Amino acid sequence: MDPSPWADEALQQFDAVVQASAGFRPRAGQRSMAAQVARTFSQATLGKAEGSEAPARAIAVVQAGTGVGKSLAYSVPAIAVALARGTRVLISTATVALQEQLVHKDLPALARHMAQPFAFALAKGRGRYVCKLKLERLASGAAHEDEDIPDDLLAPEAMDQRQAQRTPGAAPPGQAERMPFYIHLADALASGQWDGDRDQLPSPPEPELWSPVAADAHTCTGKHCPVFHQCSYFERRKELVAAQVIVANHDLLLSSLGARLLPELDNCLLVIDEAHHLPATALAQFGCEMDLSRLGWIDKLASRALRIGQLMEVEAIADVPQHAARLRAALQDLARLVLDVYAEPLRAPAPGRAALAGTPTRVRLPEGRLPEALGEPLGQVAHHAGGLLEVLRAIAKALRAAMRDTPAEARRLAQLYAQVGALAPRLEGVHACAQLLLQDAPAGAAPAAKWFTLALEGDFIVLRAHASPVLPGSTLRQHLWSAVRGAVLTSATLTGCGQFDFFLRESGLHGDEAVTTLQVPSPFDYARQGQLVAVQTRADPRDATAYTAEMAAALLADLAQVPAGALVLFTSREQMRQAVDLLPTALRAVVLVQNQWPRQQLLALHRERVAQGQPSIIFGMQSFGEGLDLPGRLCESLFITKLPFAPPDDPVGEARAEWLRGAGRDPFSELVVPATAMRLAQWVGRAIRTEEDQAHVYCYDKRLVRTGYGQRLLAGLPPFALQQRQAGA
Repeated sequence: MDPSPWADEALQQFDAVVQASAGFRPRAGQRSMAAQVARTFSQATLGKAEGSEAPARAIAVVQAGTGVGKSLAYSVPAIAVALARGTRVLISTATVALQEQLVHKDLPALARHMAQPFAFALAKGRGRYVCKLKLERLASGAAHEDEDIPDDLLAPEAMDQRQAQRTPGAAPPGQAERMPFYIHLADALASGQWDGDRDQLPSPPEPELWSPVAADAHTCTGKHCPVFHQCSYFERRKELVAAQVIVANHDLLLSSLGARLLPELDNCLLVIDEAHHLPATALAQFGCEMDLSRLGWIDKLASRALRIGQLMEVEAIADVPQHAARLRAALQDLARLVLDVYAEPLRAPAPGRAALAGTPTRVRLPEGRLPEALGEPLGQVAHHAGGLLEVLRAIAKALRAAMRDTPAEARRLAQLYAQVGALAPRLEGVHACAQLLLQDAPAGAAPAAKWFTLALEGDFIVLRAHASPVLPGSTLRQHLWSAVRGAVLTSATLTGCGQFDFFLRESGLHGDEAVTTLQVPSPFDYARQGQLVAVQTRADPRDATAYTAEMAAALLADLAQVPAGALVLFTSREQMRQAVDLLPTALRAVVLVQNQWPRQQLLALHRERVAQGQPSIIFGMQSFGEGLDLPGRLCESLFITKLPFAPPDDPVGEARAEWLRGAGRDPFSELVVPATAMRLAQWVGRAIRTEEDQAHVYCYDKRLVRTGYGQRLLAGLPPFALQQRQAGA
């Protein structure tokens, strides 16, 4: 079918929604973006292609400046085309907070104005929902991991623990303190006051409290579970089946590839909002690590596998003792050899790095080359971890079969399944990390980043091995774009220094013939609404001590003149700490420091002060440089204490720069500058949020106006009126 009618109809629906929505007015940039979205999604071939021709792919990369209204610009045409084509829209955002804004605010408002009704649902990872079966056991006090295994199969120490638990009023160590929390959750769930979603609790529980009751794929028996029909997670999954629009997040999108949790990417329309986060999410998703020091979990896993495997008459458990013993021995050998080979750099912190009790010491393997001595134990780790995983799969298969055949035993068997699966993620992590450490890159390809860290955690000295891809684009091209037919990627900051090239390389779309780019400028009059004040210090910003002292003095002088709301963004905790220590008494009363208050409470207090006509200044780090919406007087002044270059000791960045230099390329110009430009644009974007805002942006890093790359950074910023002055003037 000719795709033009789909695109034309979608754009007509967009115009109708804008006209019908109170407070909305037509914006040329927003309509231009909507037209591009409609064309893109109309051109892609979805599902099975007819004939021998390859299916058509269409991908649009759209930078939509602040104030464009990108959510409406992509959602209306995407939904209109999807309904016309009988398919679905999958929207992926950077965070759960953005997901909930779309599902609870934007999409309900849109549904009231669309010509055709549509259903929408929110998709979150399983671990954000409670497992009712786990919660019941913990709330009742019957939570010992071996409670359903016959006494004659228990080890002596486990038998002692069971006898203690059977004593009236007794509970496993540490459980008594947590019982009120789990009882409260169970009561709220049973009464319908809570739906089992972690994000709907009044305050987020600590990980150590939530983890024991979180739903998890490795411990879940799905439809075989005795409480399956009351499962919070699967109730949400039912909503996804009936929805034409599903809102997920980047982590879930990448972690569920090939798992059928979300719509198939070759048969749906994909929107990636806040797309500048996608490359970093990909690196985090496909990186891995393993602990070489604390190995008690291996014995626990072997014990569970043997006990439960014997109950289920699984023959493969005969290999468990050998695999477990050799895995432990191989990890111990690896740890000893790592300390032998890298004793000096691991035990002696590098200049400027914290001691062992603080930031971990680290050694990276140059060019990803593994010392020959480490190859043998790593090979053993990979082999025996793989062997144990096969055994666990056999036990899990036997348990599922037993639950299917004997429903009356489902509760007991589901608990055994959870015990087997609880340690599987750690085993899978060891297996994946060993394999990536052993992997050699093909000629000309970038090798994986490989490194070891040593840290003091409580009373333990912990040695870890790490490995990660260094090119997110290659990873995304292989795992994501190979399956996608139609997609729109959008954000307010997708260009670095005014060009899309950096983002296209990072996202794996550079050179892809299916890709079209569009830059939609903000409707704001930045030259009239804002001023960029470039404050030049005498000290070189690379001289941290001298620069911080001079910058802080200039900053405090400027802060004393703030009449309303202000935001100060720091590049390091140490820099922020020094500025806080230098605050005079008058300013201490108006400064709110990140992490000294819960985020929402801090922002509420800031808004309250400004509403009362008082000055209020927020001190924040990277996470406050993005996503904060402080319109009007809430942020009339924005202070950037230093250009936001990435930390210099990031091992993945180091490995990538090393590879680029080896290929005769300049990592600073090619990688560091455009990445910093995107980050700086995000930070500056906190200043002007509406067409009525007036704001001053102060930057104390003289490199912005005195260097060639600084001019490139300026080119990527809104066209503010520029003022320059000397620090102290």
